Amino acid sequence: MKQEYFEIGQIVNTFGIKGFVKVNPFTDDMQRFGELNYVFVVRNKELLKMQIEEVKYHKNVVLVKFKGIEDINMAEQYKGCYIRIKREDARKLPKDTYFIADLIGVSVFDENDNFLGKVNDIYNNKVHDIYVIKDDLGKQILLPSTKEIIKQIDVENDRIVVHLIDGLV
Repeated sequence: MKQEYFEIGQIVNTFGIKGFVKVNPFTDDMQRFGELNYVFVVRNKELLKMQIEEVKYHKNVVLVKFKGIEDINMAEQYKGCYIRIKREDARKLPKDTYFIADLIGVSVFDENDNFLGKVNDIYNNKVHDIYVIKDDLGKQILLPSTKEIIKQIDVENDRIVVHLIDGLV
């Protein structure tokens, strides 16, 4: 089942005294925040729909002012909260690219149909994404997301096929 919401950032602090919060973005393009009218903030396990009033960019963080949050004391209550958007509000992806949320948990096989494990995590090392594959015993394999290694991704059928080269495993 596809995830209904995507996390796009975390409120890490307040900024100034007028109610801005400092957001650590999880998206590839932090300018994305400026295109949104509202987001969902997860606070005390509750999903709060919050209207965005203003967005600024400062170094590698996004400064967001939510409607109704007028001072630092009100903003303080949201520190540590995650920000989500609905799947349908996400940008359309180019061909052969996937949302990380859709790849986590997908089964990974080598070209001989041997089960290697499931995608446990994906992180970026500036050059390309690294897929963290974990088997049932907890053993991890790190695979670079290159055309040489990742041969087929079929999210609908829960299957990724990879080509293992010497030195990877």
